[in-house]
Amino acid sequence: MSRSEDIRNEVYRFLRQQKEFRYPDPILPGFKGIGKGSAIAAASTAAGATRKTAAGTIATTAPASAPAAARTDLAGARAELGECTRCGLHGQRTNLVFGVGNPNAKLMFIGEAPGADEDRKGEPFVGRAGQLLDKIFAAAEIRREDVYITNIVKCRPPGNRDPHPDEVTTCNPFLLQQIDAIQPQLICALGRFAAQTLLDKTEGIGRLRGRWFDWHGKRLICTYHPSACLRNESYKRPVWNDFQMLRDAYKELVEN
Repeated sequence: MSRSEDIRNEVYRFLRQQKEFRYPDPILPGFKGIGKGSAIAAASTAAGATRKTAAGTIATTAPASAPAAARTDLAGARAELGECTRCGLHGQRTNLVFGVGNPNAKLMFIGEAPGADEDRKGEPFVGRAGQLLDKIFAAAEIRREDVYITNIVKCRPPGNRDPHPDEVTTCNPFLLQQIDAIQPQLICALGRFAAQTLLDKTEGIGRLRGRWFDWHGKRLICTYHPSACLRNESYKRPVWNDFQMLRDAYKELVEN
């Protein structure tokens, strides 16, 4: 099979998957961090549109469409991803980092990309940032084994840089499959890049954190990445405030 046929087949598979999930406007290269109208951007914030809940204020309107009723199988998504060589990130990786946790989790955490420790072990959040995240989990009474953890992209970018648009585009279908399979009711975006990518926003994490967004009928909150807290301890207080909001919403789900 020629290279051009390979590319056509990949594009066809991706667009077909977008149609199956009923996400409008497939994400395409050419954005600065995030493309306007991208498939992964699920919530268009309406100015001033908020609603009160027991766990805080949701600062957006509901999205125009939701994932299809047909559920993706998590193991099937992993099998389809295989030993992925769809973008240039595969050339320097040690291990692909798909995700880990409860396949029926009510709460899902999405970070940016694997780091060096994650690349070596093949699991997300196992280095210093992961150790801090575990401490935050314990303080918030969230058990790691009860949640699901993954990243926007599944391979480590060189030098821990932000993923490039084509890399996000390539991994996007598999992240959507993970979300569709798990059907979490709460999502926490860890860090600026994950928050901006999921929400299709350009604001900094300092402006996005501390409030709830509707994301295809799921409630999404953003906070600083644990690695940012390791670099700047002043972020620990707002992270804890965000996790208190998350804890309250999570407890409400678990107890009801």
